[in-house]
Amino acid sequence: MKIGVTGGAGFIGSNLVDSLIEQGHNVFVMDDLSTGFRHNLNPKAGFHEVDVRDGARLQGIVKAEKPEILIHHAAQMDVRRSVREPGFDASVNIVGTLNLLEAARLNGVRKVNYASTGGAVYGEPTNLPADESTDVNPISHYGVSKHTVEHYLFLYHKLYGLNYTALRYANIYGPRQTPHGEAGVVAIFGNLLLEGKQCTIFGKGDKTRDYVFVGDIVRANLIALTKGDNEIINLGTGVATTDQEVYDACKAAVGANLDPIYGDERLGEVRHISLDATKARRVLGWKAEMAFRDGVKLTIDALSAGRAQ
Repeated sequence: MKIGVTGGAGFIGSNLVDSLIEQGHNVFVMDDLSTGFRHNLNPKAGFHEVDVRDGARLQGIVKAEKPEILIHHAAQMDVRRSVREPGFDASVNIVGTLNLLEAARLNGVRKVNYASTGGAVYGEPTNLPADESTDVNPISHYGVSKHTVEHYLFLYHKLYGLNYTALRYANIYGPRQTPHGEAGVVAIFGNLLLEGKQCTIFGKGDKTRDYVFVGDIVRANLIALTKGDNEIINLGTGVATTDQEVYDACKAAVGANLDPIYGDERLGEVRHISLDATKARRVLGWKAEMAFRDGVKLTIDALSAGRAQ
């Protein structure tokens, strides 16, 4: 298949592009390189440096490339930045996605697969793990913007017959996750510990997240090329892992002997979330397979290897 991937120079997107090409698909990447990197680009993929907010350029690229499927990973994904700069968050995540949907609608794209978020759309659910019937009550602008797109996906299917699959990701970690930013705690902790520096845990270490290895996420995306049409599907483990447990796993993987610093919790962050992936098993035949500590070790080994180059 001819497949376009937005954000294909980023952490998850570049891992996905590699697997798509390994499976024999004809792939092109659209990325503005604001958070992605040229060195992540697969040389067998076409590349267009473009901001999703540039609707005219997106139209031209999709018209010329004629993909059957678009996989949309380009996003403003920093919860804290969304709180600081809500207009920017909306311009990328909502307007940018609308530009892509219009390009898809006008140029014969069959399906758009969308990287949504299960870590932010549900807010603070009373019952965990959250399934897809859980009330959507995001407590950050990021959660609102990512959820808004799910409504547009439904609308574009209803009005124009454009198929979609929205995959609500838990917290993703793995090789190529950048340690330079506010998101990606495994990479951030791992990199600091490799440098012999202390890490900051925001809060008392008792906040919980659901961590899924990037390889498992890639596998779900590959399945969703042909399954899960017009569905919203959680991708998670159902396991709640504390910030302290993340730190301890990173510390063990590095072989460090440093205690963390505990800082104030940050505005807009969910305290507890984990995702029920029963629907993913039923619809996609998918479940997460990588054990957390094994995935952390692979992530930190990749960070260490990158530092040695």
